[in-house]
Amino acid sequence: MVPQKNKYFAADSSVLICIARNGSRTTMAQTRETKYHNRMKRDSHSHKGDNGKVAVVGGSAHMHGAPLFSALAAEAMGTDLVYVCLPACHKEVAKSQSLNFQVHAFAHNELSPEDKEPILELLATMDVAVLGPGIARTEESMRVLLDIIAESSCTLVLDATALQEHTLNTVRGKHVILTPHLGELERMGVTLETLQDSAKNAQATILLKGHTDTIASQDGTLTEVKGGNAGLTVGGTGDALAGCIAGLVAQGMDHVNACSTASTLIKHAGDTLAKEVGYSYTTADIIRRIPSLLFHDLSAV
Repeated sequence: MVPQKNKYFAADSSVLICIARNGSRTTMAQTRETKYHNRMKRDSHSHKGDNGKVAVVGGSAHMHGAPLFSALAAEAMGTDLVYVCLPACHKEVAKSQSLNFQVHAFAHNELSPEDKEPILELLATMDVAVLGPGIARTEESMRVLLDIIAESSCTLVLDATALQEHTLNTVRGKHVILTPHLGELERMGVTLETLQDSAKNAQATILLKGHTDTIASQDGTLTEVKGGNAGLTVGGTGDALAGCIAGLVAQGMDHVNACSTASTLIKHAGDTLAKEVGYSYTTADIIRRIPSLLFHDLSAV
């Protein structure tokens, strides 16, 4: 049986279309809005933390922005509590980015064996963790990161340095979303031709970032999200995407819908900004657009 392949794309960034393999064509505006509100509806009696707890583990001595973009994006999705674990030298910068961040500094300026147990203890209390953005690709840091992936108990969104040759074997049996670009996909030993089988074998969701984002689900279904523009090549958009996905999953959305919703939001924000300022926008500009897109323009994305 050939796995079903769905395609989502924005027509002038305003109407999302779904084309199934059988050729039927339906606008996704109403169905996406209904699906989002049904899954994200909050209990009026809920308490702090009930609507999502996300941790971000990332950064290195020379890279402070990546984990902070992920954390800010998770916060912009409406996540109740956001925790940031990053190098000690960036602790104050992280605190300055949001009064809501709970900042946990590494023992040193790179991820080291001393950080493993404190991070695992924190992740045991989380709904979702984003692992990998900005972490140095040193042998020691990558080994510690792989150990954290293997021993963590919460849902994981893996990006950047977390995407290594042994990652897929390590995550088998866990609740995991991986967000590689093509180079990182190849680093994991996966090709475009083996993407579906790799997701099925690992029982993971893989979002391959590109001009068209491709989401491979655990059952082998492929979903494509089109839209966006060349301005989205600016540094940090992938980090923000990982944070958006984590925020949605932490609030109860399933993995594939979280990936397609987050991807569409990022692309739609980029297209909106391009109409205003051309390509002179940043990832911070994109993140600032997310709350209004979620509240006002969800029917368009």
